[in-house]
Amino acid sequence: MSTISYSEVTQGKNIIIDGQPYEVLTSHVARTQQRKPTNQVKARNLISGKLSDLTFRAADKVEEAEIDTKEIKFLYTNKGEYWFCESNDPGKRFKLEELVLGTQVKFLKTNSVIEAIVFDEKTIGIKMPIKVDLKVTEAHPAVKGDTAKGGNKQVVLETGATISVPMFVKEGDILRINTETGEYTDRLGSNF
Repeated sequence: MSTISYSEVTQGKNIIIDGQPYEVLTSHVARTQQRKPTNQVKARNLISGKLSDLTFRAADKVEEAEIDTKEIKFLYTNKGEYWFCESNDPGKRFKLEELVLGTQVKFLKTNSVIEAIVFDEKTIGIKMPIKVDLKVTEAHPAVKGDTAKGGNKQVVLETGATISVPMFVKEGDILRINTETGEYTDRLGSNF
């Protein structure tokens, strides 16, 4: 593992603080007349997701985290356990906890291939595509006059996730969903 100076701790870098990997979200090197320069950093713990404000001084050295990715295939979920296998070896099965997967996991379809984020040979998270296409499995029909309430209704997707959509969406429609916000973006048509 390599060490970097305080000024090299910049946006997008992965660093290690107290044995934990962090992703640098923002950094600002402040130089004042009377004091030595400092680097104010906002970083996200890649394991817990917690945000931290960190300050590095000119004498500080920071260890750079080696974050790897590997392709994995989602198999199924059972009683809160999410089961995966290595994409090139279906025999190597393993489970990941919902805490590691985050809220985006509700948009994960069976047999989807995604990237696992690996630190110290341990999977610490997943990288979902920003947009996924999912089929509506349950949608109540729009009732005339309902649009006065704002024009949205709740539907259930093929993964079991519930989202808010416009009134014209019906069962069997294929929708494009933003996995980062959990919001409907487009209707791609029907699957009949």
